[in-house]
Amino acid sequence: MNTKELLKGNIAIAKAALNCGCTCYFGYPITPQTEIGEYLSLEMQKNKLAYVCAESEIAAINMALGAASTGAKVMTSSSSCAVSLMQETISYACSDELPIVIVNVMRAGPGQGYIFPSQGDYNQATVGGGNGDYHTIVLSPTNVQECIDLTYKAFYLAQKYRNPVILLADGLLGQMAEPAELTDNPYPQIDNSNWRLDGANSRPSREIHSLEINQNKLNQHIINIYKKYEAIEKDECDFEEYLCEDAQIIFTAFGSLARHVKSVCNYYRSKGIKVGLFRPKTLYPFPYKKLNELSKKTPIFIDVEMNMGQMLKDIRLAILSNARISFIGKPVGNWLKEEEIINATDNIIKEHYASI
Repeated sequence: MNTKELLKGNIAIAKAALNCGCTCYFGYPITPQTEIGEYLSLEMQKNKLAYVCAESEIAAINMALGAASTGAKVMTSSSSCAVSLMQETISYACSDELPIVIVNVMRAGPGQGYIFPSQGDYNQATVGGGNGDYHTIVLSPTNVQECIDLTYKAFYLAQKYRNPVILLADGLLGQMAEPAELTDNPYPQIDNSNWRLDGANSRPSREIHSLEINQNKLNQHIINIYKKYEAIEKDECDFEEYLCEDAQIIFTAFGSLARHVKSVCNYYRSKGIKVGLFRPKTLYPFPYKKLNELSKKTPIFIDVEMNMGQMLKDIRLAILSNARISFIGKPVGNWLKEEEIINATDNIIKEHYASI
């Protein structure tokens, strides 16, 4: 029987990766995610698994690409400015249809920034910085338990769809510790024998590549991977609704900040004001459909982020003109205090009712 233990977010991710069969890890140390590599450097050697502290983030992601082509369960982890260096290979991996789990424990930017908590990599993860038409699946944990649960899910979805998956945490979640249960991996093993490169002694040779000099073949390849993305958007959207059923105001937030917004909802409920929270767990695919449904019965939406409004564009695309949309946020540093969110919300409510 599993029991809860006090775990840092970073350690929870590392333990969950091992628990669901990660056989190869390639990384380069950068705060605030370094403990992931530190933990795995010992544990993977104990279990005779492949661990490499690479010479750079570029080397790490390219090692991950090579190992994934053999059918290995592969993970790399990094943070923000260092994940920027991986973008070219992430584009390759999407075109090559290779299952790589990429953990980004976000820090402040732009540029090198600093180790302050931030949610400034939403655009980097969901839109991407590589070339061409592609998508990565993006999962966003809100607590240490979800660091475990969504690591399991990341490996499963990567293998199921042969596509890179980004686990998008942040410096606060990576460094904080709270009770969590290292449950058994609930997902089935995916058979990859029909595509992995493991020797051709008993089968016809096969290859994995993204370079295609035939225009028609390249067009068809991109069309095919977009059919896969349509299936992902249809089947894999995930979200949390908190007190949204009768809400007259709905906050939107993702990641660890969302748990803080819940206390703001509770405050307003105690005052008799019907407030709820909508939290996307999958940032790609984004739950546009559900958010649009909610916007048809809720007049006010308030997006709260630890950035300058990167998810806000997706909120607007989902809600369209159905409801009023406002934003509360700041880019880095100390978490938004409950009082800050409440004061800003009070002003938004006053403005809304003064205008109707």
